[in-house]
Amino acid sequence: MELSAKNIRNLAVVGHSGEGKTTLCEAILYNAGAIERMGKIENGTTVCDFDEQEIARKTSISLALAYCVWKDVKLNLLDVPGFYDFEGEFNSALCAAGSALVVAGASGTVTVGAEKAIDACLKAKKPLVVFINGMDKENADYRGTVAALQEKYKGKIAPIQIPIVEAEKMTGYINVITGKAYKFSNGAEEIAVPAAYTGELEEMQAALQEVAAENDEALLDKYFEEGTLSAEDTVAGLRKGIQSISVIPVLAGSALLNKGVINLMDEIVEYMPQAAERAGIAATDLKTNGETLVACEKNAPLAAQVFKTAVDPFVGRMNYLRINRGVLKTGTDVLNPNSGATERINSLFLVRGKKLEPVSELVAGDLGAVSKLANTGTSDTLCDVNAPVCFKPIVFPEPVLSLAVSAAVRGTEDKVFGGLNRLADEDKGFQVRKNTETGETLVCGQGEVQLEIIKKKLKTKFGADAEFTTPIVAYRESILSKSEAEGKHKKQSGGAGQFGVVNIRFEPGAADGVFEFVDATVGGSVPKNFIPAVEKGLREAIQKGVLAGYPMVNLKATLFDGKSHPVDSKEVAFVSAARLAYEDGIPRAKPILLEPICSMKIVVPEQYVGDIMGDLNKRRGRIIGMDTVDGLQVITAEAPEGEILTYATSLRSMTQGRGRFSQEFARYEQAPETVLQTIVKK
Repeated sequence: MELSAKNIRNLAVVGHSGEGKTTLCEAILYNAGAIERMGKIENGTTVCDFDEQEIARKTSISLALAYCVWKDVKLNLLDVPGFYDFEGEFNSALCAAGSALVVAGASGTVTVGAEKAIDACLKAKKPLVVFINGMDKENADYRGTVAALQEKYKGKIAPIQIPIVEAEKMTGYINVITGKAYKFSNGAEEIAVPAAYTGELEEMQAALQEVAAENDEALLDKYFEEGTLSAEDTVAGLRKGIQSISVIPVLAGSALLNKGVINLMDEIVEYMPQAAERAGIAATDLKTNGETLVACEKNAPLAAQVFKTAVDPFVGRMNYLRINRGVLKTGTDVLNPNSGATERINSLFLVRGKKLEPVSELVAGDLGAVSKLANTGTSDTLCDVNAPVCFKPIVFPEPVLSLAVSAAVRGTEDKVFGGLNRLADEDKGFQVRKNTETGETLVCGQGEVQLEIIKKKLKTKFGADAEFTTPIVAYRESILSKSEAEGKHKKQSGGAGQFGVVNIRFEPGAADGVFEFVDATVGGSVPKNFIPAVEKGLREAIQKGVLAGYPMVNLKATLFDGKSHPVDSKEVAFVSAARLAYEDGIPRAKPILLEPICSMKIVVPEQYVGDIMGDLNKRRGRIIGMDTVDGLQVITAEAPEGEILTYATSLRSMTQGRGRFSQEFARYEQAPETVLQTIVKK
């Protein structure tokens, strides 16, 4: 087929985990003839769940791309994991997609995943359609679910379909706009509208016409004059409303039984925006350093953005990208302004799950993949060398859970950390960091499930075993009072000996907050050439405190006296003498343990505030303030780092996944005696 941005629809398929997104994609691909039979999640045979971990867990864990052609329109489906740990994949999908297909269960409520997906689409100004799935299940409640959506998103929800239900099963549907009814058989067979539904149909048609009129001034005038709108006018008004995000159409069906899916595909083609209708994307024009809008035009210089990177030890690196402007062709050189490298395009592909179909070009508005680019990763721009632009990077969530990582088998460290860094290229919601305070390497992500999957991928993809453990908290030690101590190092072993004596005053209050050394000797009691050795000995000593071995801070050490020998005094003697003075004097200066305190910003719906505050009290946290932003409560608090190592998991549990938080180091404070005793015991 002749492909252009007008006959491309890019849809992110999003919603709560377990609501049937992957199964719906499977049904769409089957109906379009892209696959010969519908695979099943329990059998591990679906197009979009092809990773070993997805097959084993029977749930999506990574963003998958699959395309099909329906009524001369190419549908690019981005199957997005619904579990909370994979928010980064959701952000990637919204970057690539022009609109979203939200899959919601017919539970009579708005599930957390559906709510978060709809909210994110509205915030990102992505047109969306809701498909209420699971209408084959007992107690499926279409009207209750629609009512819950209408209550949550007042004035936006527009059901364009009425399910025909017999014996609690959906047996057909009525298209509200055309007024035609269909019964499921081999496909959908047109029937007369059942008498029981005529009143509801008339009410919904009137409501839809009113919604359509509100989105177009000419239609509104026509509606006031004639009191009604034609089906064509209603469609035109709804399309405008959908594009402006003021209307969210709702349909229903069963992905598992492939009922209502063809109708959904028809409505996607009819209502959802073409790739050509996408608003211009902001980018930096690198020739002028000014901002420009990149329109979806075929006959223009190339501008594309990578939204996902897959790493395979055998296939190599695969970059998934959206062509925002121009045409990307094999055999051409393109510029990556992020890395400054010029890349050669050798292989381009259309993607259907793990199946790659080689093509010679990708046109503006389309999604595809390019292999073996050495210097290109997720978020990077690829553009025409003579018309350089750079798109804004995709925003990924900051990690909220960190674990220490080590090689399970000694000698495989390079294999473990090399594999982890490659997996971090693939999943931007996951990071590998070095904690300079503790010396540990940390794996950081959105939750326990994500990190467990990373660990298993490391084993299956790179043959490396890793161990994840609770990270060390970077405690510190300090003192509260003064003390004076003498350190004497004397050693005689035949021939020249070692001799050095120092008298040092220890007190809190280092000028730099860590360590301050003052030479207050007089009369050459400690020769000048040995003064640096005393400081060296103390700086080595403060790396380990006297309580639990944590570094000493805020220590001022004043050398006020000492003794030397004209023959036996050496640098090493004064280094050792300083260390002995430290070990004697610090225990008598009221040593204390300091714990890191983190500032926190917790965002939750109002109904969870009480639980959050009670939980923070248990963690020795302090509430600093509260504010309301976009209908959510923003709690500012402080808490000891050691008490919030797994806070991400607890917050998710307390708020059913609706809460989020961020943290950063604030300062050190004296730890209470109970914490001190626990740490010393460890």
